Amino acid sequence: MPSSRIAFRDYIQEQTGVQNLYFQPPESIKMEYPAIVYSINKVDNRFAENKNYLQFISYQLIVIDKDPDSDIFKKISRLPKCSFERSYTSDNLNHFVFNIFH
Repeated sequence: MPSSRIAFRDYIQEQTGVQNLYFQPPESIKMEYPAIVYSINKVDNRFAENKNYLQFISYQLIVIDKDPDSDIFKKISRLPKCSFERSYTSDNLNHFVFNIFH
């Protein structure tokens, strides 16, 4: 798995073929669909002898697609350390929310 946010973006893009990936996009940006919006969800640190020796970062990915049977949804759901959280519809767009550790 990639070790930086940019490497993570590149990994997701490579696995899904989606060109429209957005990290914490401001409301002013006009997104193109299908798209994946991702943000840091959780940081899990492991400690020994008062030192952080291991860190896992969890990202929340939201697949946004007009297609309710999205192929992107299927590709993301097969990734390692990935869990599906929920789905919802907003503005006639389907949203599929995942959490993925790396």
